[in-house]
Amino acid sequence: MQRSTILMWLGGGILVLGVLLKYVPGLFSWFGNLPGDIRIEGENSSVFIPITSMIVISVAATVLFNLVGSMFRGR
Repeated sequence: MQRSTILMWLGGGILVLGVLLKYVPGLFSWFGNLPGDIRIEGENSSVFIPITSMIVISVAATVLFNLVGSMFRGR
């Protein structure tokens, strides 16, 4: 598969994801609400640290990048 074809598929996937995020409410409602995400709210301030959510995103991105990278290793 040529790189240009892969880039077109990747762009189409990003487009579909953007449409889903815009028109499907609650699709990522889990983000920031997992056990391990830290939320501290004071009277005049608040701090939000999504540790567990970022770990999930990191693992998913690593798997995706390794799959895409394996397509190019054989060449």
